[in-house]
Amino acid sequence: MVQLFKKNANKIKVAALGGLNEVGKNMTVIEYKDEIIVIDAGLSFPEDEMLGVDIVIPDITYLMRNKDRIKGIFITHGHEDHIGALPYILKKLNVPVYGSRLSIALIQVKLKEHKLNNVKLNVVTPRQIIKLANMDIEFIKMNHSIPDAYSIAVHTDQGIIFHTGDFKVDLTPIDGDVMDMHRICELSQKGVLLMLADSTNVGKPGYSMSERTVGTGLDDLFRKGCDSRIIVATFASNIHRLQQIVNMAAKFGRKVAVSGRSMVNVVGVAKELGYLEIEDDMLIDLNDISKYQDNELVIITTGTQGEPMSALARMATAEHKKVEIRRGDLVIISAHPIPGNEKLISKVINFLFEKGAEVVYNDIADIHVSGHACQEELKLMHRLVRPKYFMPAHGEFRMLKRHAELAVELGMSENNVFVMQTGEVLELDKNSAGVTNRIPTGNVLVDGLGVGDVGNIVLRDRKHLSEDGLMIVVVTISKEDGKVLAGPDIISRGFVYVRESEDLMDGAKNVIKDVLVECEEKNIKEWAYLKNNIKENLKEYLYQKTKRNPMILPIIMEV
Repeated sequence: MVQLFKKNANKIKVAALGGLNEVGKNMTVIEYKDEIIVIDAGLSFPEDEMLGVDIVIPDITYLMRNKDRIKGIFITHGHEDHIGALPYILKKLNVPVYGSRLSIALIQVKLKEHKLNNVKLNVVTPRQIIKLANMDIEFIKMNHSIPDAYSIAVHTDQGIIFHTGDFKVDLTPIDGDVMDMHRICELSQKGVLLMLADSTNVGKPGYSMSERTVGTGLDDLFRKGCDSRIIVATFASNIHRLQQIVNMAAKFGRKVAVSGRSMVNVVGVAKELGYLEIEDDMLIDLNDISKYQDNELVIITTGTQGEPMSALARMATAEHKKVEIRRGDLVIISAHPIPGNEKLISKVINFLFEKGAEVVYNDIADIHVSGHACQEELKLMHRLVRPKYFMPAHGEFRMLKRHAELAVELGMSENNVFVMQTGEVLELDKNSAGVTNRIPTGNVLVDGLGVGDVGNIVLRDRKHLSEDGLMIVVVTISKEDGKVLAGPDIISRGFVYVRESEDLMDGAKNVIKDVLVECEEKNIKEWAYLKNNIKENLKEYLYQKTKRNPMILPIIMEV
């Protein structure tokens, strides 16, 4: 067992393994005395340069070193950026997981896909407290774009650590279950030592709109498209949005079909647990949509971010096996583009228009509201909690920085506000707080079934191949005397079209032959030396002729 903090055993240590300077991959570690708890275990989606990578999860090296001290993973809510890494982490860490009824149900679906059957999953309710030796963990009801969202209060003899989770202040939520401001005020009276708060929408003034306002926009669109087949794309986990779409479908006498694996999973779980109210005869199989007239159908689908393999993108490119976009379809995209996805979703929208569909998205209609608090709601949270110290969380650096400025504007001392980097450790007690150390952290890339086996070198090679292509040189040499028996043969992929570049290929072969002759005359039989000479000479020749640097892969075969 490795402990990085032995000197200050009575200080609380707080560090993020993800979720700082990024949107997604949320994971926070809180350590006190000989106990560690983890709040959330989320994923993020790969950046453009992460070619071929499916998802990104936090590096849990520190947790692996201290796995005997981990008492559990505590989940704020069921979004992918808070639970998506759990199947990969729980394969390495056998620790209990605590979360709301809906969060645990969504986690169960993930674990089943990964064939993980021995995980201890614990359903908790609002205000329930999980007691440990040195920490008590309390779950507090919040509002977000998914039901059963919690904030988490960690009670210690040094004070309370309050983690807001993702939240908004919605006084008219779809399920009628408002955030527990009363309990937050009680915690404030006891004294909150540190608050970690959602920073996603700190740059937006005012208040976020209530989820109920989306219903009015949907109602108008359903009336406008009364004769059309209606296809609505939204986040699968936004169950309140799904409920409003279902309500509109029922109001206008339409059946509902669901497309996209994650959407099918979430609808199934939410319906079974009672979070989504829909009559059995109203929900139809996607295979049966041809049995109904256009004005009798609503199709709910994934793909709001333009993901190339998502259901909506496949519909737009005529690659979906069951749904083909037709002229006259009304497609409603009920979501904001996540920063960086604007080009992808614009491409999908263009394809949909080309197919003859009418496309409605957030720029031209009020069909989406955020699940994250804007400035005035964040101010309200600060006033309610009144923490001694503050650590902005969940956001890019500009968001964290602006949230820190907001806290100072509300009267906090700059010395008590900590804009942290992933891996930095904040140590604090009743009297002091400061950044003292770092723990190992970073990105673990998941590519297919491989977890962590794609690193910087592999990504560099993929980038090289994608930009400049590949040239393979094959030469057969006698094992006895080192003479060339066959070749050189050249295979080009992604560099030039060989049939139209005969002069270039002939020149390349001559360069390789010169190297082979030179090595034969010098009686050199070290294949590493020969391969390196082929690469260097060919690289120089190709750059001179094309100003490009393909990856060159020499293959020497002995006979």
